[in-house]
Parts: sequence; structure tokens; C-alpha cells
Amino acid sequence: MKKAKRLDSVKEYYFSRKLKEVSRMMNSGKPVINMGIGSPDIEPNPSVVKALSSAMSHPRAHMYQSYQGLPELRKTISSFYKKHYDVNLNPESEVLPLMGSKEGIMHLSMAFLNSGDEVLIPNPGYPTYSSVAGLMEAKTIFYDLNPSKNWQPDFEFLDHLDTSKVKIMWLNYPHMPTGTDVSVETFDKLILWARQRDILLINDNPYSFILTEKPQSILSRPYAKEVAVELNSLSKSFNMAGWRVGMMIGNEKVLTQALKVKSNMDSGMLFGIQQGAIEALNMTPDWFYELNKVYKKRRELMKNLIKKLGARIEKEGVGLFLWARLPKGLNNSEAFIDRILKEKNIFITPGTVFGSQGEGYIRFSLCVSEEKIKEAIKRFES
Repeated sequence: MKKAKRLDSVKEYYFSRKLKEVSRMMNSGKPVINMGIGSPDIEPNPSVVKALSSAMSHPRAHMYQSYQGLPELRKTISSFYKKHYDVNLNPESEVLPLMGSKEGIMHLSMAFLNSGDEVLIPNPGYPTYSSVAGLMEAKTIFYDLNPSKNWQPDFEFLDHLDTSKVKIMWLNYPHMPTGTDVSVETFDKLILWARQRDILLINDNPYSFILTEKPQSILSRPYAKEVAVELNSLSKSFNMAGWRVGMMIGNEKVLTQALKVKSNMDSGMLFGIQQGAIEALNMTPDWFYELNKVYKKRRELMKNLIKKLGARIEKEGVGLFLWARLPKGLNNSEAFIDRILKEKNIFITPGTVFGSQGEGYIRFSLCVSEEKIKEAIKRFES
């Protein structure tokens, strides 16, 4: 049976393939330390788990749920955005809960992209943006991010670009993989640029509470709702990656179209998970303070490991990862991480996973306990 032609544009996700290799090594007795994946290893707040557990005895717990999520969840998301980002949202029309923000990438692409349309994607950037564009038979246009511009978009390039076929521009700030935070000037320039060209801006924003000074949202800027929506998630900020809870917020007309796709793809989020999400979103700032205390300690230890490798951090970023340049004289990221995996049983992500601009870099996840980071450091001392 022949596969669909659209699959010619995508490959199996890198981490899906590489983790099979890591799993085989571990099954053969190799003590592999996985520093590649941003899957939080810390538990959610106990009150969140309790909220889910208690909700499962509710009369509605096992029924189909609304495609738009519980009204209480939408109101809580609105309050959360007002409290932390100073963004006013109408919970009835500007908030759409998701089963993880990743599905929002697919829903928005299906809602707005036709074959032959063009999509602007950051390089380096999250590989799913280009994979989904390929599945939609859209053309990927990469806009390079460079350390010389602090990994911010090059507006000279954007201003001279033929955007007649561009429908969507993907943003991701705080940026993954580099950990760069955004300036409000960048957001303001992008909003003006998109308004002039009738392009949909989508900011993927799951890292804004991890090791940042102040959470930022593109929707806090003037006129943003005219051209922008934002995806956000509870995966990183509340240690709920496996729960699959996210949100799409912003432009009402855009959300209406995305809902047409979503309502034909699922039958609503589990009632208990929504109740747990409500509890999480109502956490006090102490939650983030304590969470970041853990990540700060891990970050300092990870810096020591990076020095042991001979790599270097050019500028400390935010979020769950550390982005480091390879040791001097080396420029092949995949060959470097394969050697470290083979010789030291440590898995690190090569920067090339995120695009050509990632060559020469490697990424370390902070979702690793202090004990494991210390063990990794010892492996370079012996």
C-alpha cells in the first residue's frame, strides 16, 4: 500500500529515532545519562494531582467534554494572562484550550495553509514548524537567527523579502534552542511588519516562566491581536508535560478557524485534567520561585560540565536549556555528540536538529537531577 506523497516531506522526528538508540544502549547495560530532552523530571504541585484525582468522581468526569474546554478553564487562563502578562482576554472568544500546544501548530497550519503557500520559520528553531508546513504542502522559508544579532530576526532581510505568498510567520520567544529572550522592540517591529503585509504571527511561548526575569507575551504589545496569536503550555512551567495541556489565545477570527479543525480532530479534554490545569494556573508566584531555585542550581552545575567538554556558552539565556558552542577547532555537532554518547554514555542534543544555523552548537537540558549532572562531570575527570 503506497503512502501519501505528503510524507515525502517529513522524516521521523530526530528524538524519536535517537532515543531508540539510547534505549538500546540502556537495555544492554550502558549507564546513559539523557541530557537531550526537555521533559521536566520534577513533579507537579501535589494540589494539582489532588484536583485531578478529586475530579474523577464528578458526574461529568467520564463524559465527552466541550471542544472549547470548560468555561472555568477558559476564565482561569484569561485571569492567568492578565496577572502574569498584563494581557486582557475574552474567555469566550480569545481563549482555546488545547491538548498540548503542539496540536495548535497543526490546527493553525491546517486552518490557514494551502498547497503552495509560504511559511516563515526561524533557523534555528523547533523542527515541528517545518514538518507541519511540509505536511500541508506549503513552502518553508527560513529566516536565519544569528548570534551577532542576539538571535533576533534580521529586519533588513524581512523587509526585502517577497511576502506575497507568505501566510504564517512562526516565532518562539523565549527562544528554543538558544535560550534568548525577546525585546519588546522586536515584538513591536514584527507586529508592524505583519500588519503591513497581512501575515499571521504565531508566538510559541512555553518557556516564559523558566529562569526569566519577567514573563512576556506578544499579545501585551499594541495592535498585536490584529495579527497575532500565541501558543502556551503547562508542560514546562508546571511540570505537566505528560498531561498534554496547552492553550491558543489571541485573535478571535483566527481561533474560530482553528476550532473548526480541532472540533473534527478530538472530542474534548478529560474533565479531571482540566480541573488539574485550573489548580495549576492558580498557583501563587512562590511556585515559580521554588521551581527556578532548582533550575538555577542545575544550571550552575551544567556550566561546569560544559567547561569539562571544552565547549562554551557565549551568552547565558533563559528557559530549560543551555546552548553552547563546540570546542575550538570542531564544527560537526552530530559527530561530537555521537562521540560523547559512545565514550561517556551521555546524550546531548546536536544543534543541527534545529536547522543549519545550529551547526557548531550543542544543547543541554536542565531536566536532569543534580546527582546525574555531577555523575556526568565525574566521567570527564576520570
